[in-house]
Amino acid sequence: MSSLIASTRFSVLDRSRTREGHTHPEALRDTVSLAQELERLGYHRLWVSEHHGVPGVAGSAPTVLAAAVAAATRTIRVGTGGVMLPNHRPLVVAEQFGVLESLFPGRIDMGLGRSVGFTDGVRRALGRDKGDAEDFEAQLRELLGWFRGTSPTGVHARPAEGLTVPPFVLAMGEGAGIAARAGLPMVIGDLRNREKMRRGIDHYREHFRPSPWAPEPYVVVSGTVAVAASPEEARRLLVPEAWSMAHSRTHGTFPPLPPAERVESLTLTPKERGFYESGLTGHIAGTEEQVAHELETVLKETGAQEVLVTTSTYDREALLDSYRRLAAITSG
Repeated sequence: MSSLIASTRFSVLDRSRTREGHTHPEALRDTVSLAQELERLGYHRLWVSEHHGVPGVAGSAPTVLAAAVAAATRTIRVGTGGVMLPNHRPLVVAEQFGVLESLFPGRIDMGLGRSVGFTDGVRRALGRDKGDAEDFEAQLRELLGWFRGTSPTGVHARPAEGLTVPPFVLAMGEGAGIAARAGLPMVIGDLRNREKMRRGIDHYREHFRPSPWAPEPYVVVSGTVAVAASPEEARRLLVPEAWSMAHSRTHGTFPPLPPAERVESLTLTPKERGFYESGLTGHIAGTEEQVAHELETVLKETGAQEVLVTTSTYDREALLDSYRRLAAITSG
């Protein structure tokens, strides 16, 4: 194993993807059991996500799920990738993370994003619109202020005030500049558009202002990594998610993950086929040797301190096997 890979942290974002023929509760329990396996394998952190009204994702309440994950594990860091700040009042988010940090001290991360709902209907249900994402930077300042006790309201966030919960900015679009100005660690994806990712990282490092939260830039690159005994098996891990993404682009709804063999038997329209083939490309996938080589390239190109793996697939055993193989690469 290269010294570059050995000096890099490896973590996982699990979106609690639902699978055809399986329930939402199963998907959530799968996330908790995955966290226990990742802890045994030595991964640095497990993050969970926030999605509302999406048929293919059970993870709608990330701080609640993070509490369940942290309660079922002992050492792995646990957090959110992320809480979508425009959907919430910063005081309530501070209180939730204050509770998590109080119950599981020194293990909680606060990953924060600026997305609002997936569809117009979801945004209406949340009482939000697309423009709310523009307030993210101000919301971020307010949220961090609750931990510092600097709110001009005279209100104090209990039990958050005085606690330190590491904040991370999920950098989509404007996120790199926001993370740099706030002096916060940044999570950036995805691996399929390396040039755009590098531009975001360069902008972040160039404009970074040291803060009480981070004295220097900290870059986490995120994306799909699939490891298997053969390149063909690794590619099959990508099939369910690639099809779900293609379906969402052509039908407007993001469905549960189908088995790879069902996808391979489908007749796709040219438009669906285009999105599907695109969804299969650009990821890090292959045997241990191939993946190690590709990871080395990405780490050299980006200078990232951490890799956040976001792989989703139908076959849970194959997914666990992929994470075991990746752990063997990264731990030597």
